[in-house]
Amino acid sequence: MMANETPKIAIQNLHKQFGEKVVLDGVDLLVPEGQSVVIIGGSGTGKSVLLKNILGLLSPEKGSITIDDQDVVGMDWPERERILQKVGMLFQNAALFDSLTVWENVAFGLIEGRGMKRKEAQEIAYDKLADVGLGPEIAPLSPAELSGGMRKRVGLARAIATDPEIIFFDEPTTGLDPIMGDVINDLIVDRVKHLGATTLTITHDMASARKIADKIAMIYQGKIIWAGPVSEIDESGNDFVDQFIHGRAEGPIQMDVRAG
Repeated sequence: MMANETPKIAIQNLHKQFGEKVVLDGVDLLVPEGQSVVIIGGSGTGKSVLLKNILGLLSPEKGSITIDDQDVVGMDWPERERILQKVGMLFQNAALFDSLTVWENVAFGLIEGRGMKRKEAQEIAYDKLADVGLGPEIAPLSPAELSGGMRKRVGLARAIATDPEIIFFDEPTTGLDPIMGDVINDLIVDRVKHLGATTLTITHDMASARKIADKIAMIYQGKIIWAGPVSEIDESGNDFVDQFIHGRAEGPIQMDVRAG
């Protein structure tokens, strides 16, 4: 991180394990304010566990997580809830509520989290749907009536509905074909730039990482093994990173593959 970059999120020496299985083994990561940081890594390397620790869904055994210079580890719920007011989240597979209409999904954080009146929240929801390229005819539909790409767009509209300072993206292109994945990447870049938000994304999709990242960090065996500007990843000098970003079977990362 450059000397003049202010960290919005700072993670230091973070440890998390489940029983004997160590998942995070001293993670250090800085997310500068107003920048997009993407964490790459294979399945089971700790990406989702790291995100859940930042959100407070899990508690680490050791280490600190600061957001705007406030350590959120062990923070009581009212204080953490205040911090989470700054946050938007695009979940893997969108994670929409099937019992709510599209616009009610988008407005959920405004109504339930901010106590906004339904009429006002509905107007904002329609505006946010328009921001992600969805017309008013989509608003009264149920999530079950939408394609995968449309569900992702609705999830993005919900993530930006509160004009958050921080947005987390959990595998934003999972389940999408390459063209729709690129559409979602473009929307993420456009909306994040519009909001001026700080973003942290976890993904194994290198096309997505290259498009949306200012900086990339790779996690392997519970540690950040490389971090730097996206422009430098092809010359990282790290054999693990090189193998992962080019999708090579041969290399220091050995996959546990058993014959069926």
